[in-house]
Amino acid sequence: MRLGRHTFADDAMLIMAIVNRTPDSFYDKGATFAEDKAMERVDLVVEQGAEIVDIGGVKAAPGGDVDAAEEIDRVAGLVARVRTTYPDLVISVDTWRAEVGEEACRAGADVLNDAWGGADPALVDVAARHDAAIICTHTGGVTPRTRPYRTGYERDIMAEVLDGVLGYAERAVAAGVARESVVIDPAHDFGKNTHHTLEITRRLDEMFETGWPVLVSLSNKDFVGETLDRPVDQRLVGTLATTAVSAWLGARIYRVHEVAETRQVLDMVATLRGERPPARTMRGLA
Repeated sequence: MRLGRHTFADDAMLIMAIVNRTPDSFYDKGATFAEDKAMERVDLVVEQGAEIVDIGGVKAAPGGDVDAAEEIDRVAGLVARVRTTYPDLVISVDTWRAEVGEEACRAGADVLNDAWGGADPALVDVAARHDAAIICTHTGGVTPRTRPYRTGYERDIMAEVLDGVLGYAERAVAAGVARESVVIDPAHDFGKNTHHTLEITRRLDEMFETGWPVLVSLSNKDFVGETLDRPVDQRLVGTLATTAVSAWLGARIYRVHEVAETRQVLDMVATLRGERPPARTMRGLA
């Protein structure tokens, strides 16, 4: 798997830390909107072991209008600053707009994280032109920054997801994105109700079996809240439980708010799978 200038083993489990340059994030309520605060967040997650930071300038949910110029202003300068400070860190930008992706890549981004499933078809051309990686998601064709309403699918939900992400992945390759730089993401909650999201999580191994690396964005989402009847600030346990299941079923990249806790979960699963030795083994030996 190659993410821009960085290459990883196929069995690596990577943490993508969320960095919101938005005043109205559902999770941090604008705590990292100021650029210096966003940079402090980058410093923290790097110290905690994140291999990737995902910088976003527009919240996913409905809200105040943010045009492309404003989004560029929020993300491009921070990308350049992070690139200078951490030359070996993978920088992702969460955007669906080609013009934002262009400026982000010029500033040093390695990955374009398209959470809205190809709403702007030119985004793949930007990724190809800059030799960047791209995250291909499934949203069922919904309009960016809208919530699902009475969402339904005529076929099996996983068949719909696979058709969507595999079609997007092949379109990216046809546009010139390197095959090893394409990642697929079922897009938990995006264009889906909680029943849909739980079903695709249970069957995540079907995505793994396609051969494309799988990213999951689970952190504190509504499906966790609805499953456990918990508000946003009480969803960590449910998120980590879903992370463990996703890791066991083969997901390789985890887009998260809580980096240190996620790393422990991933290390434990990797050890249980036989992919990582215990940090120490003294019990019964000394």
